[in-house]
Amino acid sequence: MKKYLILCFLSFSIFQFAQAQSPEQRIQELGLEIPEVSQPMANYVKWRQVGNMLYLSGNGPDVFGKVGDDLTPEQGYQAARETGLEIIAVLKAATGDLSRIKQFVKVLGMVNSAPDFTGHPAVINGFSDLMVEVFGEKGKHARSAVGVAALPNNIAVEIEVIVELEN
Repeated sequence: MKKYLILCFLSFSIFQFAQAQSPEQRIQELGLEIPEVSQPMANYVKWRQVGNMLYLSGNGPDVFGKVGDDLTPEQGYQAARETGLEIIAVLKAATGDLSRIKQFVKVLGMVNSAPDFTGHPAVINGFSDLMVEVFGEKGKHARSAVGVAALPNNIAVEIEVIVELEN
């Protein structure tokens, strides 16, 4: 019984330590490289804060082509993950500290896809999986994943995000 209690305590302690890590610590632990924030392609801003809600403009990767035609679903997944890194960079620029993010609220993932491709959710999982890896439970979100006929400059995916910030 004593060994069981010690094991439970150690498991809880490890869980608490993992939960206590900041997003920046998780990024470093995962060996991720966050890119520089690029300038908007047209007459808009990368984010807009209203109260404690932060709305991000759509972001996309440096991966081009249609998933299901030029790109495999796995390449689409990686493109969505790369887009996630860009979104983290924008979130960092907008907040100054990723720990200010209370929760991800809503994500819209658009996949530049072949007409008969239907695996859009699996592609956008590249983004969603990364947010949970970095932000834990705060990274889980409501989401739409849709296919589109074309995206700007033929990028593979475009993702919009809404997050709630701590007061």
